[in-house]
Amino acid sequence: MTGSAGIYIAVIGAGGVGRHFLTQCSRLLPKFPNAALVLISRSNRSLRVPTFSHALSLSTWEKDLAASNDPAISPSEAVDYLSSAPGKCILVDNTSNQDIAASYPDFLKKGISVVTPNKKAFSSDLKLWQSIFESAYPSHPQGGLVYHESSVGAGLPIISTLKDLVETGDEVQKVEGVFSGTMSFLFNNFAPVEGKGGKWSDEVKKAKDAGYTEPDPRDDLNGADVARKLVILARIVGLQIESTSAFPVQSLIPKELESCGSGDEFMEKLPAHDDEMAKVKSEAETKGKVVRFVGSIDVASKKVQVGLRDFDKGHPIAGLKGSDNIISFYTKRYGQNPLIVQGAG
Repeated sequence: MTGSAGIYIAVIGAGGVGRHFLTQCSRLLPKFPNAALVLISRSNRSLRVPTFSHALSLSTWEKDLAASNDPAISPSEAVDYLSSAPGKCILVDNTSNQDIAASYPDFLKKGISVVTPNKKAFSSDLKLWQSIFESAYPSHPQGGLVYHESSVGAGLPIISTLKDLVETGDEVQKVEGVFSGTMSFLFNNFAPVEGKGGKWSDEVKKAKDAGYTEPDPRDDLNGADVARKLVILARIVGLQIESTSAFPVQSLIPKELESCGSGDEFMEKLPAHDDEMAKVKSEAETKGKVVRFVGSIDVASKKVQVGLRDFDKGHPIAGLKGSDNIISFYTKRYGQNPLIVQGAG
């Protein structure tokens, strides 16, 4: 690609998420001859085109990146590099790096659009959230665009749906749902609607072995990931939530196991606490219900919470299968029948 009418794409993070993204690019970018991949950076090295006169190869990028002697590019260097491009630029941040997230306003002010699944940018300090959107179009007339759909619900249209409701004048009253594919898989198998289910530690092990949890399952069981997603959605509906510490988040990590030195040690000791979760399941069953791990935002009361709740067996949340997410939007327009988005998260 040559000329000044192009779209220049920079990718930060070329690990698991980044590799899948670049695989998608190899299929999609040939359909857009004016778009070019010009920068790939990972934790220890980077690869870029020096003059924007051609694109990096999407068929050999892994080999080319491995052979590069250029160090990882810093956020400020990336801003300067992309600012010199002769056309529109898009930064795709596939990391969960807080320093990169903190630099988004710098990119946006230069007209560089940002696309990212990085939850930290939108769920950490409220001032960063405000700075990001004050630096982006349309608040900043020359600013870049921001797309972070996959920071909540992965590929599900959660953020875009909520934004459409807000921007078309609907009054959002409550948002509620299962926001974690990991937690969905765990509870759908631990406490299925039809009864029985396995021991808690066995289900956690199954989820870990199947790749649903982080290498250390405590990173899922502490509820922090769900809490970050709730902060993002609460801010979209107008609540000034400072951080995840501003509301109750229930952790499913037994206190005695919080100090375990590794995920493996945690898994070894978890069976000794199966009775605690069995009691939670049994108490729900005596009421004819099932227990699920959910997040909710009550807009009127400005109340956000994350944790265990019991649901009637006929409730949509109770009937989830596999690792599906389900998010219900209760609004003035939709009345008592919420708008529901459901699918793999």
